[in-house]
Amino acid sequence: MIRKPSQQDSADNPLVPLTLAVGQEDLLLDRAVQQVVAAARAADADTDVRDLTSDQLQPGTLAELTSPSLFAERKVVIVRNAQDLSADTIKDVKTYLGAPADEITLVLLHAGGAKGKGLLDAARKAGAREIACPKTTKPAERLSFVRSEFRALGRSATPEACQALVDSIGSDLRELASAVSQLVADVEGTIDEAVVGRYYTGRAEASSFTIADRAVEGRAAEALEALRWSLSTGVAPVLITSALAQGVRAIGKLSSARGGRPADLARELGMPPWKIDRVRQQMRGWTPDGLAVALRAVAQADAGVKGGGDDPEYELERAVVTVARAARMRR
Repeated sequence: MIRKPSQQDSADNPLVPLTLAVGQEDLLLDRAVQQVVAAARAADADTDVRDLTSDQLQPGTLAELTSPSLFAERKVVIVRNAQDLSADTIKDVKTYLGAPADEITLVLLHAGGAKGKGLLDAARKAGAREIACPKTTKPAERLSFVRSEFRALGRSATPEACQALVDSIGSDLRELASAVSQLVADVEGTIDEAVVGRYYTGRAEASSFTIADRAVEGRAAEALEALRWSLSTGVAPVLITSALAQGVRAIGKLSSARGGRPADLARELGMPPWKIDRVRQQMRGWTPDGLAVALRAVAQADAGVKGGGDDPEYELERAVVTVARAARMRR
């Protein structure tokens, strides 16, 4: 029996004949596959799963995999990097899409874009259930991902906690998802910034830049709290003065740059576009005099932690407070 999915069927049912996962985010692509396989095995524990790369799907292979079976077994056929399929194999896939077999679910993973667009269009025309798996390139997208992970696990986390996790972990969605799972498993109640700090701000680079971010935003108390935590976990003072210097210099560079789109400014200043957006928010309240004060304070602290002072911790605290006050001169 041959059937085509209705629009409602495609949206809700992982076991429709065709699922199309489009994008380049590996975690999301893997999750799309796992959802289909889990649903198939829930319906039939003996489901046959064939997971193929584009070079493994040769002309004629799909016909063999989808040919009727004497035992009418359920089957899931996964094709990765479908945009790289050969022209002859794409013809086979298009032919199959016109008459998909019952009890077989085909999952096409496609990077999107111009390459292999004919197959992408054919799959959509055939009524594929489509899952978007875009690469996350912006901090706001990663923040949204973390929030959705907590919601999916039935737990609440404060906005500050979500932001702290993104700041500490970075751009890898697998690491972010793993961190959320660990926090949910280990911590009871609402997850706040302090909890994230205990677990993750011991990372030297992350904690150093957290201090710098809070300082240039004029949030002295939070910067000092992050500083004391970092020092207690063994972060080298020189990493902290380096992060402070980078934070203040970034504000100076952007404040003196010509206006323009983040991408243009990124090329001009040698910063990634996401950092341009962040520094724009941080530079509110800064004045030329404030920048001069902050740069002197950071230079003095750098000399102090490299042997020019008796108390590196005091040097750092003084620099953090001075930078935070300089950020608020106009307010």
